Amino acid sequence: MKALKEGSKEGQSLYGKGCLMVLAFIKKQAKGLFPGYFAFIMATGALSISCSLLNMGLVSKLLLYVNGVAYLWLWFLTLIRLTSFFPEFWNDLISHTKGPGFFTLIAGTSMLSSQLIIVGNEPQIALYLWYLAIILWVLIMYLFFTAVTIRKHKPSLAKGINGAWLIAAVATHSISIVGTLLVSHVEANHTILLFFTLCMYFLGCMLYLNIITLIFYRFTFVDFKYASLTPPYWINMGAVAITTLAGSTLIRHAEYWSLLHEIKPFLKGFTLFFWVTGTWWIPLLFILMVWRYFVHRYPLSYDPQIWGMVFPLSMYTAGTFQLSKALGVSFLIWIPKVMVFVAMAMWLVAFGGMCHRVFRVAKETDG
Repeated sequence: MKALKEGSKEGQSLYGKGCLMVLAFIKKQAKGLFPGYFAFIMATGALSISCSLLNMGLVSKLLLYVNGVAYLWLWFLTLIRLTSFFPEFWNDLISHTKGPGFFTLIAGTSMLSSQLIIVGNEPQIALYLWYLAIILWVLIMYLFFTAVTIRKHKPSLAKGINGAWLIAAVATHSISIVGTLLVSHVEANHTILLFFTLCMYFLGCMLYLNIITLIFYRFTFVDFKYASLTPPYWINMGAVAITTLAGSTLIRHAEYWSLLHEIKPFLKGFTLFFWVTGTWWIPLLFILMVWRYFVHRYPLSYDPQIWGMVFPLSMYTAGTFQLSKALGVSFLIWIPKVMVFVAMAMWLVAFGGMCHRVFRVAKETDG
């Protein structure tokens, strides 16, 4: 009997120790959570949609489930960080370098919403997520841009801006895409809904053109070291890839609103312009990555920012597919058929690196 009681106490002690380890692990993950980690949701959602468009149903469904679990987990960590580590959270939000990462909350929410419509056939859940994305857009957009505008001590252009700033445009276009997709699924005034999504489309274009001008100036006229070439600079291409998808989606839903039908020729030209811009970026970015990792032998290791590289590749696949349908240029289909495997390979490499990082942190917590 005594041995049984001692065994019971030992079991309770081990259980308590295990719970403390789990709590310590969660607390550590929440405190140091990278503000742009929702880029994982963006990348996974874009790849899932691309696979669905290319009739790779099993892969797209699997990625939907992965995204659903990851989305809830990231929100859980974000809420812990917001409530338990608010000073760190706030300092990141108003930072020129880290603040833009919060726009991934909007884009990730919208991307999961699009995934639920296209892959999961769950427009009602997608609608609620879209409402959440709009609320987040208002809060983050105006908090961030107000903070960086009125702060007294501002960084130089070289230190203050990076490709992550373009996620503001990505987030805006992601809301436009979901709203347009919902037109055929909800009983609402199509005119009001499409007017809103069209305005968001043009607003996203404005944000891209303004920000990319500063980034291009940073590239060509300010000293640019290879260590500065972080993966989020791939958003230079990813932002116009999602612009292409947003424009193509509007073109393919022009039947729901007469104004869209009237400006359809303009939308086609404008969307093609952005697709060409995104296509132009790809070779340059690959060359610069070779310059960073092979010429200067910058260490290859997992960094949460790598999802800022996976997302553009996946989005370019989906955007090009929808552009070929919207413009009736079927010869472009071969591009997404090839790019989807490039995006898939990058996703697997990044996912493997992320899992390794999580296990390593868990082991350190255990130690």
